[in-house]
Amino acid sequence: MSTAVWVTLCALCGVCGGVLGRALPRSEPPPGEGRERDEGPGEAAFRALRAAGLAARSLRAAGLTRASARHAVRHLRTLLGTSGLVVAAPDRVLARDGADVPGDEAVLSEVRAATAGGRPRVVPASRGGGRRGVVVPLAVEGRVVGALAAYDARVSTALVRTATEVGRWLSGQLELAELDASRRRTLEAEARALRAQISPHFVYNSLTTIASFVRTDPERARELLLDFADFIRYALRRAADFTTLADELTCVDRYLLLEQARFGDRLRFTVQVAPEVLRVDVPFLCLQPLVENAIKHGMPGEVRVVIRDAGSEAHIWVEDDGVGMNPEQLHAALREQRTGIGLSNVDVRMRHIYGPGYGLVVETAPGKGTRIRLRIPKTRPRPRPGASPARP
Repeated sequence: MSTAVWVTLCALCGVCGGVLGRALPRSEPPPGEGRERDEGPGEAAFRALRAAGLAARSLRAAGLTRASARHAVRHLRTLLGTSGLVVAAPDRVLARDGADVPGDEAVLSEVRAATAGGRPRVVPASRGGGRRGVVVPLAVEGRVVGALAAYDARVSTALVRTATEVGRWLSGQLELAELDASRRRTLEAEARALRAQISPHFVYNSLTTIASFVRTDPERARELLLDFADFIRYALRRAADFTTLADELTCVDRYLLLEQARFGDRLRFTVQVAPEVLRVDVPFLCLQPLVENAIKHGMPGEVRVVIRDAGSEAHIWVEDDGVGMNPEQLHAALREQRTGIGLSNVDVRMRHIYGPGYGLVVETAPGKGTRIRLRIPKTRPRPRPGASPARP
């Protein structure tokens, strides 16, 4: 079980305990009320968990924003069972639901008082009559990012405790949202680093090769120049999380044509692809670094790219019959202690996107060549918060 799931379950246990504590004393409905009030602990727990799940969906996806607060506020009020509820940032009210909620300035005044103290604050009723609300700060990694303000005709100890637990649970959801955003930024940085790994030597050698054909074979020079432009355009464009396998293979094809023009008969390559997997979504620039590694270690020789349909997955092999690597060299490559390979980048991104079981599998030995296997699920994972679902 992942840490995020464990934290969420623990927090929900606390929330449901507080909600049930408020619900059970009222389990006997007054005469004339309908079946909605005639529910046992199991039904109350189900309704609490459902409301919590609906409230968490937008907050976990986007963090604390006006839009996510508006999506969550109604479900949070259902969860607490209060007459009114406000979700606020330190400097503005983001969303409100229900009746008898104070104006924005009054709410923000209580929010500032609660966030300054870092503790839940009971709101006294206007005109000095009893208590009418509770404000709970929301924090991410010790930094206050907002508050939850619950209002009711009567503020009991049970409501204060329940609102406090809901506030802690919401803070946990916001921390998970921040963690997801941090992971996405890490993946974007890795993608930028991968594009930066396009070797200046490759660019120089490609242009030199193209220049050598200008006089002897102008048409070949023109074709290679177009191939080079296509490859650079693809590799340096603004990368989304995913592209299609067909687009990725087009990039690999351009790269191989340029390298073959440079090495001539010393480089041979074959590409075998099952047509039914061409539309599968794959992480951007996941194949070219593997082919680059194969050429680096397989020259002179043959590079083979084999892609097969494996039911719920596409299986990809990139092989060479070159010098191979010993365990120390492989360890260095996967830790990027050697430059220009990019195996570590692909391995880390695959594990981030699909899970720890989807890293690179490398078979190699000195004098035995190298074989790298990659598994791509056909079902595209859910986009990470803030990630664009559009294809590049």
